[in-house]
Amino acid sequence: MQCWQLLRRKGGTRAGQVHVELTTATGQDILMSDTPKTLAVGIDLGTTHSVVAHLDAQGRPWTVNSAEGDTTTPSVVFFDRDAIIVGKEAVKAAAFEPELVAQYAKRDVGRVEAHRSIRGEQVPPEVVQALVLCKLRDDAQQKLGPIHDVVITVPAYYNEPRRKATQDAGRLASLNVLDIINEPTAAAIAFGVQRGFLSSTGAATMSEVLLVYDLGGGTFDVTVMEMNGHNYKALATAGDVYLGGIDWDLRLADYLAEQILAQTGSDPREDASAHQRLLREVEDAKHALSARTEATIHFEHAGQRCRLSVSREQFEALTTDLVERTAFTTRKVLQDAKLDWDSVTRLLLVGGSTRMPMIESMLQHESGLVPDRSLAPDEAVAHGAAIYASMLRGREPAMQLTNVNSHDLGVLAIEGATGRPRRQLMIARNTPLPTMRKVRFATHENNQTSVSVNVIEGGDASGSHATSIGMCIVSDLPPELPAKTPIDVEFCYAKDGRLTVHAHLPDTGQAADLVIERSTGLDNTLLKLWEHRFRDGLKIGTTDAQPAPAAKSPKPEPPATKTTKKPPPPAPKKQPVAEPKVEDPDLDSFLQGFE
Repeated sequence: MQCWQLLRRKGGTRAGQVHVELTTATGQDILMSDTPKTLAVGIDLGTTHSVVAHLDAQGRPWTVNSAEGDTTTPSVVFFDRDAIIVGKEAVKAAAFEPELVAQYAKRDVGRVEAHRSIRGEQVPPEVVQALVLCKLRDDAQQKLGPIHDVVITVPAYYNEPRRKATQDAGRLASLNVLDIINEPTAAAIAFGVQRGFLSSTGAATMSEVLLVYDLGGGTFDVTVMEMNGHNYKALATAGDVYLGGIDWDLRLADYLAEQILAQTGSDPREDASAHQRLLREVEDAKHALSARTEATIHFEHAGQRCRLSVSREQFEALTTDLVERTAFTTRKVLQDAKLDWDSVTRLLLVGGSTRMPMIESMLQHESGLVPDRSLAPDEAVAHGAAIYASMLRGREPAMQLTNVNSHDLGVLAIEGATGRPRRQLMIARNTPLPTMRKVRFATHENNQTSVSVNVIEGGDASGSHATSIGMCIVSDLPPELPAKTPIDVEFCYAKDGRLTVHAHLPDTGQAADLVIERSTGLDNTLLKLWEHRFRDGLKIGTTDAQPAPAAKSPKPEPPATKTTKKPPPPAPKKQPVAEPKVEDPDLDSFLQGFE
């Protein structure tokens, strides 16, 4: 079977450039050995920087340097006129043509479109991430040979749509995603194996309760994990997908922009190019303040040269609330795990943003422990993913991983007695995965031909602040079906946090077709369109390369409590680039019981 891959053009290519070119891959399973053809790599696909790692012949994880010789690759994409540039060169371009640069796509994952257009076209975040994956793969293949199988890490607090979107990015990059693994879990594996409190077979030599504090460039996670023998069990997890090092950068940039405004009479934040240059200077100043108590910034704006100084004390005062947000989440995850700091045997710091002294100071004050920062925080997650990828290919060390879901999973409906919205909780957050829950629904009237169920994550008892995963549509029910016919709907949460739904009618013994009409991310139609564009040579902003427009998304099928006496009309094609909108169903009765 053929698959399409993005490859670096041979000769005359700028650093970081990726080019669409057709190759073939067999897709056949390969027996495990130490030859390059059988390599499975781990990828830390980050908000600001990404890393790829592999295991050598002795089973030791190593970071694969980029073509530029760096351990990390900026997760930045520059859509030049005749090429797509990823990495350091794209970062440079952001200062001069910011409107052609896509960055921080990880924060947009799960949406249909990015937060802005590029060359007049909405580029989904999955496409941006796929281009970053292509760059990582191309660079790694120069050193290791052909690469097809990967494990990609995601924040533990990622919900189901974001996890699916990450797998879709791997698919667009022609990679076989063996699994996705939570970043704190990967970090714990890497720290454990390399620090030596695990044996060479992957078994913990002593029982450990780890708290992994992972503050990256764009996301924050904290996970409590128990290691006992070959068993790695996550006890609780929490996080914030909109909190990371870039928020510290923006806070400091605002502070300095006010000083520049006072000196020059012009605000650099009102000019996209000037703002990008300021953010680059701020990032350097942030790094300097981790080693020194004061940093100086020289910035030219509006024809004037500004010399600005900021102290570590000022920086910490500006960002106190951000640090407190991570402290609050850390306390919450310990509470969810029903533990206190006395129960924690090791505090692991992961992510480049943990280098800020204010983070270590806060954690020492909270825990009374000395944080473990013995390994490079930028590389530990990718190393753990590489170890896990090798394990999935049947190579030692063998481990038993148990993760937990980070969000409540439920069904949104209207309670018959009150007529008010109500969330039926089906799988509570921090439930060990994999898990399954079966719920019995009932048809409301005679001759009902279809049923719709609104699946949500998070939210409160009324369903407020919930994330809609999509509409589960049970269609093609048997004719002349009597009212109150039971329909068993089974929700299965896999260990990677992906959701599948099955349904059947126990009274008739017939299985019903069930489709999840997702509210976010790329559906299969859009995904195939983008795959064709990758195959044909991806170009952004060209009329002939864009998917053809189509009709709006169809209105969802009626809910379990309404009668549909005529077969539903055929669904029109979906708009390729507009986010599908799913209307809330008007359910007027609720669950009939559980099995």
